[in-house]
Parts: sequence; C-alpha cells; structure tokens
Amino acid sequence: MDPHPLIDDTIPFGEENTVNSGKLPHPYVTFFHLFFRVSAVVIYFFGGIFTQSFITLFVLIILLLSMDFWTVKNITGRIMVGLRWWNYVDDDGVSHWVYESRKNRVNSSESRIFWAGLWSITGMWILFFIISFFSINFKWLLLVSIALVLNIANLHGYIKCKGGNQENLGISTMASSFLFQNFGKVRETISSLSNPPSSPPTMKPTGIV
Repeated sequence: MDPHPLIDDTIPFGEENTVNSGKLPHPYVTFFHLFFRVSAVVIYFFGGIFTQSFITLFVLIILLLSMDFWTVKNITGRIMVGLRWWNYVDDDGVSHWVYESRKNRVNSSESRIFWAGLWSITGMWILFFIISFFSINFKWLLLVSIALVLNIANLHGYIKCKGGNQENLGISTMASSFLFQNFGKVRETISSLSNPPSSPPTMKPTGIV
C-alpha cells in the first residue's frame, strides 16, 4: 500500500511493469511520451505556414504543453523509468515535495527514449527562448517561457527522483511554486488575447458652444 493515501492511483506505484520482455514493453506509453511534446514544437515552428492567427497557435500549443506535462508527470515517468514526483500538504499546512524511485526492472530502450525526450525538447525550447529574446518578440517570448517552465519542472522533478527518494525544500519548491502561481496569469493572458478591448464609443456633438 502506498504510504501516502492522498495519491489515488489505479495501479500502485512500483507494480506497473512486472514484465520486461520485448524491445518496447509499453509502445503506446512511449508514443504519447513523445507525441504531445514533439507536436508542440512542430506547431510552434511550422504553424505559421497554415495560419497567421497568433491566438490560434498560442492556445493550441498551450493545450499540447499542458497535456504533455500531465502525461509525463503522471503516466510515462512511472511506467517507463519507474520514477514519480508529487506534492502533498500535511496537517499543519506545510507543502512537501516527494521524489520516488522504484527498484523494479526498467527497460533500457524505454529509459533512453524517456530521457532523450525530456532533454532534447527542453533544449529546443531554450533555443527558442534565446531567439525570441534577442529578436524582441514579446508575444512568442511569453509562450516559450510557459513551455520552458513546464518542461523544466518535469525535468527537474525526474532528476531529483533519479537521485534518490527525498524531499527538497530549496530550489524545487521555489520552481514548483512559481509554476503553479503563474497558471492564473497565463489564463488571464489567454483571455485578454482572445477578447481584445472594444473600441471606445464615438463622441456625439452636444450642440452646446
């Protein structure tokens, strides 16, 4: 039984992969580990060919990034490499970040794909950030910043998991707090972009001199 009942898992952590046969024991999981993150990069790079609407591209990429963050954090990490990171709040209201690593067998091919996907896509978003920053393109800089926060949060969490079971009260807490505190700002930005302010009312002559 999981020592922390706050986590509602269909399959207990550490019991997902009891068979390690075949080159890729979990082909569908491996596919979706790469699908959302690669799709977000492809649309960012080539989306302008199909539409000139920044709002459409912004919302679509954010949706793909959100699905990627959830999938990697909750599914592919625990199945492909036996790692899991999560948060809980104790009775005193203190937030704890937990990093877990199971001791079961991990398929070497899936492990390489998992880490290659995390590092390579994060590196590409860093490159996009540098390009947007020096080209002073603030609209795309906002989008790339969101992508970086989401990707770095997962990458940092799994690096901590790989280092051993522990709770970190330093950098990871600040990074995670920054991530969740800025979700509200992201929603407000999307809303303002989707609903531009209406034009000011036309002043009618009063006839008074």
